[in-house]
Order: sequence, then C-alpha cells, then structure tokens
Amino acid sequence: MVELETTVEVEIASDDWVRALPDAADVARTAALAALAPDEDRAVAVLLADDATVRDLNARFRRKDTATNVLSFPAPENPFGQMGDIALAFGVCAAEARTQGKPLADHLRHLVIHGVLHLLGFDHETDADAEVMEARERRLLAALGTPDPYAVETVDER
Repeated sequence: MVELETTVEVEIASDDWVRALPDAADVARTAALAALAPDEDRAVAVLLADDATVRDLNARFRRKDTATNVLSFPAPENPFGQMGDIALAFGVCAAEARTQGKPLADHLRHLVIHGVLHLLGFDHETDADAEVMEARERRLLAALGTPDPYAVETVDER
C-alpha cells in the first residue's frame, strides 16, 4: 500500500507574484491546505504564472484564447492522491483585486480555494451549485481570517 499525505506544491513562474506579494507561495499553500483539510492524503500543484502562460493554457485546454484568473486541471484517478493542478494569472488576479478593493493576498487565497474546490468536484454551473460552492469558500476563508470575497464593493478606477 502507498503511504500518502496531503501536499501542496507551489511553483512561481512569474516574479511579479513575489514582487507584489513576497509570501505568495505561503499564501497559496495555506489556502490550498485549508480547502483540502476534510480530504486527507491529497496532492495539488499550484502554478503562480503570468497572464501569457495562463492564456496559453486556457487556449490549449479550454479553447478560450484569453487569460483568466484561475484554471483547474483535475488529474485522472491515480494511487498517489494527485488531485490536479491549478494555475493563476498574476495580471488578471492583481487587476481584479485592485478593482474589488481588496488585498492581493486575500484574492489569491480566494482563488486558490476556488480552484481546489473545482478539483474536489464543486462547480458553479447552476445557481444552486454556485450557492453551495460560495458558502464553502466563505467558511474556508473565514477560518483563515479573510473577509467574504462576495461582499466586497468594487472600486471606481476613474
């Protein structure tokens, strides 16, 4: 039998993350572990990338030629507990955080949790599914001391 443990690997492929948020890897790891807590012996990889990398991934795997904030790629069933990969685009995430008037760290926590929940099978295709997923995000974020991401007012950038 294979001995498993919960692990989160974070790769920083864009220095913009570290320049804007020196502890970005720790923030991402902590958020992913919080989302994985109920499901032991799981592994997730988080890629903190630039917009071009995420745009390329989005084009290749979803046929959408645009950068997006977070992408989740579920892994096929495997004996190692590898759930999948999450990729986040710095420029998109930073712009959203600015527009929503919240710290980048809070937005990163939210999007990592959002991505992990997708790997766990949650989605937001219907209003009912979105309510369930958002409620879970709120609970997990509150446990990390992060404000409700859906209650934040947007900032007028004029």
